[in-house]
Amino acid sequence: MWCEYIHATPTWRQDSPCYDCVFIITNPELEGMHGMDVARVLCFFSFKTYSNQYHCAIVHWFDHIGDVPDEVTRMWMVHPSFAWGEQPNIAVIHIDAIFCAAHLILIYNRNFVSPAIGPHNCYDLFHHFYVNKFIDHHAFEIMY
Repeated sequence: MWCEYIHATPTWRQDSPCYDCVFIITNPELEGMHGMDVARVLCFFSFKTYSNQYHCAIVHWFDHIGDVPDEVTRMWMVHPSFAWGEQPNIAVIHIDAIFCAAHLILIYNRNFVSPAIGPHNCYDLFHHFYVNKFIDHHAFEIMY
């Protein structure tokens, strides 16, 4: 049995926020990353209507960079999605669309990285990320 926790909290262990990234199935007809997108979970919530309960998440989407993985690293690249130039592309999704957690690696440039950058703010300060397929066997298998 395998269990995975996805966090979306403004204070993690009485410190800084923790908003995890996930793979979301957007087209079940396609295999691997062609049928999935990456998003950062900002909030989990549920609501009830007509005796049906819906479990949802608010996510900030990431867009794929290119249609194939990077030639050198063989990892897909993504960047945060924005609508109308400046507004984050945010959506409400049903949690059944979430496949599993995703691990993103920052794409650094030649400049020094500030010591103020940490896990809590790196998604806001960096603009490009590798989708780490080497984090575990499960991620490696789904991203071929």
